[in-house]
Amino acid sequence: MKVIVEADGGSRGNPGPAGSGAVVLDADTREVLAERAIGLGETTNNVAEYQGLIAGLRAAAELGATEVSVRMDSKLVIEQMAGRWKVKHANLQPLNAVARELAADFQHVDYEWIPRADNAAADKLANDAMDGNTVEPGAAAAESGQVSEAESASARTRPSGWQNLRGAPVKMLLLRHGQTPMSVDKRYSGRGDVELTELGQRQVHAAAKRLAAMDGVVTPDGAAPIIASPLTRTRQSAQAVADATGGELEFHDGLLETDFGEWEGLTFLEAADKYPDLHRKWIGDPTVVPPGGESLAAVHQRVTAARDDLLERYAGQTIIVVSHVTPIKSLLRTGLGVGPEVFYRLHLDLASLSIVEFYPDDNASVRLVNDISHWA
Repeated sequence: MKVIVEADGGSRGNPGPAGSGAVVLDADTREVLAERAIGLGETTNNVAEYQGLIAGLRAAAELGATEVSVRMDSKLVIEQMAGRWKVKHANLQPLNAVARELAADFQHVDYEWIPRADNAAADKLANDAMDGNTVEPGAAAAESGQVSEAESASARTRPSGWQNLRGAPVKMLLLRHGQTPMSVDKRYSGRGDVELTELGQRQVHAAAKRLAAMDGVVTPDGAAPIIASPLTRTRQSAQAVADATGGELEFHDGLLETDFGEWEGLTFLEAADKYPDLHRKWIGDPTVVPPGGESLAAVHQRVTAARDDLLERYAGQTIIVVSHVTPIKSLLRTGLGVGPEVFYRLHLDLASLSIVEFYPDDNASVRLVNDISHWA
């Protein structure tokens, strides 16, 4: 299925009240398949334009498109996405990375600059958003009849607000492992198999005691299952939880930490000194692969598959997931419905607890992030 995405964004004041808009059209008939109008609060024109592109790509993906022609009147966004211009501004680098990751899921994407007059539909939606008139996925477009049957069905079955969550969720209690010698020295620690320090042991025992006292973890019907990464530091952390709760323990390779390849064991500065260009790109681009390692985009894909497996096997249950910083960020990213910038902006402490609920209607609710009150 080939579609056209027309996107735009604007800011009244630059920075000022901003909004973005996107229209997805059938490439052959020009039929409007989806519309998006999203209020963004206070930001700049360029940020709003990127957000319009991201909204359009997400809408195209929801429709099942395989080929996308992006048309925008933003020369900057088009040239940067086409790879002809560098993304120099720090505020745009994460947005560019999100758009590139979305684009990578299609078989083909091309980018074309068009005059503003030819982008009137997306421009109107962006201005509507600045005026407070938003178009949520599948909502207003379905009411107007300008939407495909699949999109209309989505509008009927997927509530847009957290207050409309439906069905019993899988409640994931996400525990990061405790301190290791690698974390003491702030070294990249991926597939290297290290044990917990004495402090790390105390941290996870405190976390285990807290988990055992939480509602839904230990019930008359039994204890919550514990699913962990198979590395030693997570095995030790998960075993402490199993000892405290009586829950059955299993291991899942999908919850492994990022494979940092040749960066394993290096500090941040050591990796930056040894691989200056690659390391600098890796910080802002989730598709960049460390030498002999694994990109953050690949980790997210792997963790998403693991999440889907757990949702199927533990429908409606509370489970405890013991893993590493990147997989837990990935699960929180999915729960929040945000892009890969969460990998760079969210901090998770050792032995921290986070909670996310995944509902059977594809909604989610993040209940807690990076709580260390049990050991801090």
